Amino acid sequence: MSVVPAEAVPGGALAAEERPGRAPAALGPRARLWPSLGAVYRAQLSRARVARIPLLFVATFQSIGIMILMRGVVDGGDEARAVVAGSAVLVVAFVALNLLAQYFGQLRSGGGLDHYATLPVPPAAVVLGAAGAYASFTVPGTIVTAVFGCVLFGLPLTHLWILAAVIPLAGAALAGLGAALGLLAPRPELATLLGQLGMSAALLLGVLPADRMPAPVQLARDLLPSTYGVEAFARTFGTHPDWAFVLGDLAVCAGVGVVSLAVATWAYRRAAVR
Repeated sequence: MSVVPAEAVPGGALAAEERPGRAPAALGPRARLWPSLGAVYRAQLSRARVARIPLLFVATFQSIGIMILMRGVVDGGDEARAVVAGSAVLVVAFVALNLLAQYFGQLRSGGGLDHYATLPVPPAAVVLGAAGAYASFTVPGTIVTAVFGCVLFGLPLTHLWILAAVIPLAGAALAGLGAALGLLAPRPELATLLGQLGMSAALLLGVLPADRMPAPVQLARDLLPSTYGVEAFARTFGTHPDWAFVLGDLAVCAGVGVVSLAVATWAYRRAAVR
């Protein structure tokens, strides 16, 4: 008669593990946020590179076309500053808000969140990595739009370096909003609609001069996160920019970005467990 070891029996294996004096198997270390964020960012950047570059050209040409149309009715001054700043930030809104809302809406409906849920990465790394990758695509188009607008309207190019702060901060606020809309929308069609409406709001409320808007519309403009990026950029076209107001607008963008990305992370957790 053959003898079967206790470890080979299902019940015996448990008994062997529960023997006194034997330490339980150690689990692997938890994935840290920053390495996970870098991995998700690189993966999203490589996946979206081919599909999103044509759309980036569309966003850039759209903003340049708007400035050319507005050149016929705007000569200069504060109105020209608003048009150029609003058109530049519109590139960020098109990619970070509109496309990211569509991406997360399709990811949720197609079961893509199940794939990310099986990976040993924190939820914040998934949201921040995708948002950072999409926002990165806005850098060349925003710079090209800003330079073209300054040449078109005769504005100074001296303080275009402020885009190094406007693009990531406005991009974070808009990307967080886009991700939250895509993850909270019950259907991908609704996520696409909300992304389109958000981009249209950034277009109408950001490009048009604020002093020509009715009071209720100005209030809606103040609630839009991209407004403060537009204001920060537009203030730098003056002869002597008020840097305190510029920093204040950028601080609002940063605060909204933190809140919107936190909401998007919560929405990701909520959608991933369903």
